[in-house]
Amino acid sequence: MATWDKVTVQAADRERIYAKNRTFFGDVVFRFTRKFTAVFGLVLIVLLLLFAFVGPFISPYSYTTQSLEFANIPPRLELIPAEGSYFYITTSLKVIEVTPEGTLLRSLQKTGEDGINRTMSFAVDDETDLVLAYREKPPAFLVDGKPLEAERRTVWNQSFRLGSDALGRDLLTRLMYGSRISLIVAFVATLVNMTIGILYGGISGYIGGTADQVMMRIVDIISTIPLTLYVILIMVVLKSGFLSIIIALSSVYWVNMARVVRGQIYTLKHNEFVLAARTIGSSNGTILFRHLLPNAMGPILVTATMMIPSAIFLEAFLGYIGLGVAPPMSSLGTMSNDAIGALRMTPYQLFAPSLVICLIMFAFNFVGDGLRDALDPKLKK
Repeated sequence: MATWDKVTVQAADRERIYAKNRTFFGDVVFRFTRKFTAVFGLVLIVLLLLFAFVGPFISPYSYTTQSLEFANIPPRLELIPAEGSYFYITTSLKVIEVTPEGTLLRSLQKTGEDGINRTMSFAVDDETDLVLAYREKPPAFLVDGKPLEAERRTVWNQSFRLGSDALGRDLLTRLMYGSRISLIVAFVATLVNMTIGILYGGISGYIGGTADQVMMRIVDIISTIPLTLYVILIMVVLKSGFLSIIIALSSVYWVNMARVVRGQIYTLKHNEFVLAARTIGSSNGTILFRHLLPNAMGPILVTATMMIPSAIFLEAFLGYIGLGVAPPMSSLGTMSNDAIGALRMTPYQLFAPSLVICLIMFAFNFVGDGLRDALDPKLKK
């Protein structure tokens, strides 16, 4: 039978900490990176920022570039071979000549129409015409009065990767600019609201007493008015525009931040380190800005992260109801508003901005959730 030897332990080993020593910031980063959804949201935000701020410099188009002959062209094209070329028939019965790879070349000129037989003629060149029978389902070219028997092919639109809108503008480029506008509005509004909310809530929670009661009642009065209605009223007074949206969001969006900060400061100001700071003669400003607010930054950052998707959604809603940025500038909301009129014929025009809005909402909510878990020591495992 094997014998076991007694393990000897040195006195210094009893006090040794074997866990890896990390700073608070390092511990937050460690826990944040261990949450898959948080990392995924952060990567998605970086990709969206590159798409919105770098993409327009790569695109060959501007958000104002129009090509009316290529209006409402989808991202996927069903091509019909005829006369040695390939053609795409739009939903409005326009004939577009396309390369086999999917590059748009030109829109054929209509030369005549037979309403009785439901046919139209298009000039390919000075000597050749194509006859399109729109009585067929789907429309087809006629050869000797019979539908052309040809194998159709489906290709991606190489000229407009996400298709074009009703004015022939590149949807991908407008989506880049629209994402940029929405993100700028959200970040600026959140920064302004953080500043107002932190100052207002911090002063209210630190002073306390009657001043705190009065300041919080003002917040309650502002909160009784629905945020969306208040912003719409301000937008109507200031007229639509980029600056008007920022002013409207910045004027009332700070109340939730003020409540969060006020609650944190009200709790922290009774701790011993505040009493020690007062004992050594620190001023109220020093105590508030150098001791209390840094200790409350965890909930503040989480709240700010959650405010960004809400601001983007509110900006998109304002654009959707016609109170967004002024044309020809685009945002995700105005693009959705432009697409809703022809939803049945061109659903892809609504799908693209809606998808970007959803991605932004998910990304920032994932990051906010990850920050909440990483900054809360109670959730440390």
